Amino acid sequence: MNSPPPLRQPCPPGTCTCQRDALLHTPDADTRILRLTLHEERRLLERLEKVQSLDDLEHLQQRMFEQLGIRMDIAPGHNEVRSMRGIAIDFADQPGLCRKTRPAIAAAIRRALQQRPEIAWRLLDAHDLLGGL
Repeated sequence: MNSPPPLRQPCPPGTCTCQRDALLHTPDADTRILRLTLHEERRLLERLEKVQSLDDLEHLQQRMFEQLGIRMDIAPGHNEVRSMRGIAIDFADQPGLCRKTRPAIAAAIRRALQQRPEIAWRLLDAHDLLGGL
């Protein structure tokens, strides 16, 4: 007997815009994101903070999409990049993704980039910002 995977608990009414209930009641909806329980979110944030390279970060992005459906783009911001805050981390609209989870993931990635600035330099170079140096 396989029990269904645990689902994320609903946010208190009126505090979140994740549309969790609407997602659950939509036939054939992609509910993978609801598998991101608070415990699993903590594990994901810890893993994101420990990335060792740009390849590792890109691999985690791919796994987040495959397992949870989270589409995330990490690129230099439109203005100049003076710190890790200049790195833009954008999420595609996704029902079920808690409004608090988005900034938590972005903050974990920025902490990883601060701990390992060589990842940020590779990211900038991948977008041809340091190509001429």
